[in-house]
Amino acid sequence: VFSPYVDSLLTFKHIIAKQLLSNAYYKMLTRFATSALSGVRRTVSTPAWQLQRYFSTDPDSHDDFKPKYAASPAIGNVDEQIKHSIANDKVHVFMKGTPEQPQCGFSRMACVVLQAYGVKFGATNVLADPAMREGIKKFTSWPTIPQVFVNGEFVGGCDILMGMHDSGELEKLLAPVREAQVPSK
Repeated sequence: VFSPYVDSLLTFKHIIAKQLLSNAYYKMLTRFATSALSGVRRTVSTPAWQLQRYFSTDPDSHDDFKPKYAASPAIGNVDEQIKHSIANDKVHVFMKGTPEQPQCGFSRMACVVLQAYGVKFGATNVLADPAMREGIKKFTSWPTIPQVFVNGEFVGGCDILMGMHDSGELEKLLAPVREAQVPSK
C-alpha cells in the first residue's frame, strides 16, 4: 500500500510520460508533413514567376466574377458627370454603394426614405470613383455622403432628409415628382 504522497508522484510521472509521448508523436507528424510538402514542391514544374493572374474582366472569366454594373461613361470632368446625372433623374442620390446594396448606414437610410415615398431615383456609387467622391463634396460644398438632389437642386444628406420627413416638407417636395413618374392611363 502506497502513501498518498507516493500516489500523487506516480500520477505526476504518468502525466509527464503522456506529454512526452504526445510531443514525440507531434514531432514525428511534423517531420512527415514537412517531408511530404517538400516532395510536392519538387514536383511543381512551373516556376512561380511564370504563374499568371487572372482578372474578372478576362474574356474567359465566369459570369459570377464579372462586374454587375458598367462603369459610368466618361463624359468629361467630374462636374460634367454630376450635372449630367442630376439632369437625367428627377431624384438622384450620390451614395456609398448601390440602392440594392448600400455600403453605409446613412446611404441605406436615404434610399429607404425615398423608397417609402414611392419615388424612382437614380444613384451614383461614389466608392467606385474616388474623383467622384471628392468632386460631389466640392460641387455642393457639403462634406458628407449621401447627397440627395431633387429636380436638379441639392436637398442635403440623410440628416436633412430625415428632418424634412419629420416636418412634412419632404412629402410636399416629392409629391409632384411621384405624380409625374406614375404612368398616365
